[in-house]
Amino acid sequence: MELYGMSSPNVVKITIMLHEAGLPYEMHHISVFEGDQFRPAFKALNPNSKVPVLVDHSSVGGGSHTVFESGAILLYLAEKTGVGLSSDPLARSRQIQWLMVQLTGIGPMCGQLTHFSRYAPAGNEYSLARYRSEVRRLLQVLDDRLKEHEYLADGYSIADMATAPWIRLLSTMYPWLQANEEGPALREYPSLRRWLEVVIARPAVIAGIEAGERFLPNDMEKFKKADADQFDRFFGRGKYLLA
Repeated sequence: MELYGMSSPNVVKITIMLHEAGLPYEMHHISVFEGDQFRPAFKALNPNSKVPVLVDHSSVGGGSHTVFESGAILLYLAEKTGVGLSSDPLARSRQIQWLMVQLTGIGPMCGQLTHFSRYAPAGNEYSLARYRSEVRRLLQVLDDRLKEHEYLADGYSIADMATAPWIRLLSTMYPWLQANEEGPALREYPSLRRWLEVVIARPAVIAGIEAGERFLPNDMEKFKKADADQFDRFFGRGKYLLA
């Protein structure tokens, strides 16, 4: 298998799954600030110009098969290997529902919070407040769920694999979640913190995080060297804005 990506929670969730399933793979770096995601060779794999992308050269149908979108990749790998997704229809449904909470809520809202808190110009107080509030709401939803369940749904599953990298990142990025004199990170969400500690202690998750973040130094270097045009292209603004 070949995995195309960068240091991102959406890529880490896939490296975690690959290690949980014991699947060998080769990883290719996509330098987003240099515009690799817009090059014809990559767009042939994913017309949406996003990472991650997985190419399985021994697919379930024989031959090679390309999968883009992180949730679709997780479902494909789970169906292929039987790892991280129950065979029981109702349990499977619950696991997919909580996977969708990450895909449609946690990921997009956290991404918007990061954008408006770190990269947007001044004067976006409404946007910043909205996305901070929505992230807090979603964290409370997860915490409430985990008060009564060890994992998000019917045992450890792809829902946990997808969600843990985002919560781990959040817990290190924002002062209102970080450790201070009041207690450890995620102090307002003790059940979520308990769950995260359990998940990231798994050997396959440790290995998946290490593999998924192997390009972090390179990505940080490219980020620091990126010029105004590269940032505009990455964020789709300036001359790249589609009015």
